[in-house]
Amino acid sequence: MARKLAITLTRSVIGRPEDQRVTVRTLGLRKMHQTVVHNDNPAIRGMINKVAHLVKVKEIEE
Repeated sequence: MARKLAITLTRSVIGRPEDQRVTVRTLGLRKMHQTVVHNDNPAIRGMINKVAHLVKVKEIEE
């Protein structure tokens, strides 16, 4: 089964550098406490690492 990641925006992007804002938006997060599900792959992991201080990640099995 493919692993998936549930990514939740837990901190605001207000006052953050533009590259972090773009990364959060690219992940599909628009509002605080919004959760999106992505496949677990190196590209998504890299984006998560860049904004790890703003998001919470949970691994899920499907």
